[in-house]
Amino acid sequence: MKYTILLILTAVHLMAGLIKAPVISVDEEAQKIQITLPQLQKGMSGYVVHHITPEHSAILKSVVVEAYDPSTKTATLKMNDFDALKNNSLPYGKWKVAKGDTVELAFGYSRALLIAPNEALYHRISKSVHVQWIHPDLFATVLSFNGHPTPLKEDFVKFANAASVGLVFIYLDQKLYTVDSKSFVILSITDAPLEQKSQQRPFYTRVEKIDAAWWGEGSSEMDAYAPHYYELLVENNKKNKALYEIVKNAKEAEVRELTSEFEIGK
Repeated sequence: MKYTILLILTAVHLMAGLIKAPVISVDEEAQKIQITLPQLQKGMSGYVVHHITPEHSAILKSVVVEAYDPSTKTATLKMNDFDALKNNSLPYGKWKVAKGDTVELAFGYSRALLIAPNEALYHRISKSVHVQWIHPDLFATVLSFNGHPTPLKEDFVKFANAASVGLVFIYLDQKLYTVDSKSFVILSITDAPLEQKSQQRPFYTRVEKIDAAWWGEGSSEMDAYAPHYYELLVENNKKNKALYEIVKNAKEAEVRELTSEFEIGK
């Protein structure tokens, strides 16, 4: 059987470089800010930079695009504490995000982690999507250190921070999901009608065994590949109508049961 060659994802083209824009308004109580850009996508992550001098700056907050109005080209971003770089030896200031500070989005989007169910699919997809791939062996090693043979969202986020990975690609049932590594919001869903002959859990890796912790979430062996990753996607994309339709029509009953988790129409 000939494999269908994957098209380069439009989303990857859109987010190939760092996106910068000044803060135009701040709602400190709601921890939200606004910026204007010609085009932007919900779920993209980044941070707010305060320029102390032309040569010196500090990161104040992490941000995620919460909403985008194409008619006004205005985006609303939710702020959270920035904890990607922790060092108690470094000095810190008490600046607050203010109008004129700079938002930087899509940091690390040129580096990605691919979650695939077997080696053949991993190589097929990684050769078709042109980003800098971080090998899943590294992620598997981190999971082993954390004692999580079943990867959690927090494992992806910590690995993304450590390895400067901006995107996670997940292959599920002949579709490829492009996900922001910090927010775990789906940026695009691409048809990938590739033949799947085998399945490796928790994903394709040359690491033979991922050590498990004695107890706690993520410490049990993964029961099934697809249901777990669908659960992660649904948990962080409860209003995504495209994902809802996919889950509703899934072959596995365990996956279809996730439709109750959506907030479509709410």
